Amino acid sequence: MCGQCVAAAATAAAGATGMRAWLASRAYAWMTPRRLRAVSAGLVTLGVESSI
Repeated sequence: MCGQCVAAAATAAAGATGMRAWLASRAYAWMTPRRLRAVSAGLVTLGVESSI
């Protein structure tokens, strides 16, 4: 993998992590720990896949 691809994937993963932190801090009633893990996995996967 080229350096640019690695940088893009790292940036996408960091953005997904930030989104996850934002969701967790809002304390939505429907955001259970299990759903938060699922959302986190989905965000990281989408971020990395979209950057490649």
